[in-house]
Amino acid sequence: MSQSAAQPIAFDEAIVRKFVVATVVWAMAGMGAGVFIAAQLAFPLLNFAEWVNFGRLRSVHTSGVVLGFSGNALFAAAFYVVQRTCKTRLWGPRWLKDAVFWGFQFFMVLAVTGYMIGITQSKEYAEPEWYADIVLLLVWIGFFLIFTGTIVTRREPHIYVANWFFWAYIVTVAVLHIVNNIAIPIAPFAAKSYTIFGGVQDALIQWWYGHNMVGFLLTAGFIGAMYYFLPKQAGRPVYSYRLSIVHFWALIFLYIWAGPHHLHYTALPDWTQTLGTVFSIMLWMPSWGGMINGIMTLSGAWGKLRTDPILRFMMVAVAFYGMATFEGPLMAIRQVNALSHFTDWTVGHVHSGALGWVGFMAFGALYYMVPRLWKKPLYSMRLVEAHFWLASTGIILYVTAMWVAGVTQGLMWRAYNAQGFLEFSFSDTVAMLHPHYVTRLLGGLFYLSGVLVMAYNFWRTIRQPVPQKSPVPTAIVAAE
Repeated sequence: MSQSAAQPIAFDEAIVRKFVVATVVWAMAGMGAGVFIAAQLAFPLLNFAEWVNFGRLRSVHTSGVVLGFSGNALFAAAFYVVQRTCKTRLWGPRWLKDAVFWGFQFFMVLAVTGYMIGITQSKEYAEPEWYADIVLLLVWIGFFLIFTGTIVTRREPHIYVANWFFWAYIVTVAVLHIVNNIAIPIAPFAAKSYTIFGGVQDALIQWWYGHNMVGFLLTAGFIGAMYYFLPKQAGRPVYSYRLSIVHFWALIFLYIWAGPHHLHYTALPDWTQTLGTVFSIMLWMPSWGGMINGIMTLSGAWGKLRTDPILRFMMVAVAFYGMATFEGPLMAIRQVNALSHFTDWTVGHVHSGALGWVGFMAFGALYYMVPRLWKKPLYSMRLVEAHFWLASTGIILYVTAMWVAGVTQGLMWRAYNAQGFLEFSFSDTVAMLHPHYVTRLLGGLFYLSGVLVMAYNFWRTIRQPVPQKSPVPTAIVAAE
């Protein structure tokens, strides 16, 4: 190795630290809103004011978790990983990086306040209005330029597979955002606008967008994080690098076609619904290939799970990735979808992926990054352990309650008496849901408590003095 190649690289840690802090803040806000709306479903009297009723806060929760928590976590992970795997500093001037960070937080504030005062495009995910969409588009262009510029100016000839997944999610989310949010304002400076699509075309575009935001933001992005942080925390190489490449190309090609499975038994043409089903079932192969690759990375190091709660977060995340990506294609089959659609089974499925896969992988990545970004040991590994068990308890309560509630709902809706009339009224199914909704609320409280424990742990970590002998390198050499 040449002398210049062995010199320490001054990585840009400031922007990563900002995104880490924002991730924790939005986790508390988004999940706090989720717990409150869960309480509103269990106890409807909590819908006491227009601005904080379920219909509006549900969008605050969704965007707060999907974009605020998960989005900021992916910004942090992508900027952290790309520098180390490319052995170079983040490309771009300081003002561009700060503009990406503050622009994204500004977009989130616009979106959340817009939801609460009722200014949205009335899409399935209650998209923010056109002016917020433009802010996000500009932020995303800056993100793309910084990430791509870093890849282009890399000192390492090989592009590590994690960066393939990061780059794919950056590009695809931009395309999804632009097409789904094309709108015409009712006046040049009006807050409201109209979508240019209508009817079944709008529904198809909405679920092309909705499913692939899950597929690329919450799946491809966090797979990129998995392929870096899991091997690093385990101290083991990726089980099969060849499998990771096959995993990438198969997932990227198949996922984009799966959206129509959300529109079974609608006005969407049958061939389109069938196309969504076929590609959803085919997704089993690359999804489980990635899960197996992640789990088998721990070959020869399984004992570490007993003593390392950070690694345990990551491994449970991979397990939930496998479960959610088995359940999703199963629910895409028409006969199963006839039972599951519009029920709380879907809610359980979504949250097994969001809380289990996305949440646990993000927590593991944060616990890995924080001591290295602030050059201090974590304040308490016991608190990490406590967080793990609080979050695990929360997931079990939440997901099982929604699975049982959803299947029961579907069966009650399909039950007929001897005269051919529906056996149960809609109010009967609502009354049946109450204990399950209370259990879901309890699970959410456990999960949110774990997030608060993590926030406290990070706060104490950051505030403690720098040790004389840092447990992590103060300068990362190019050979890392």
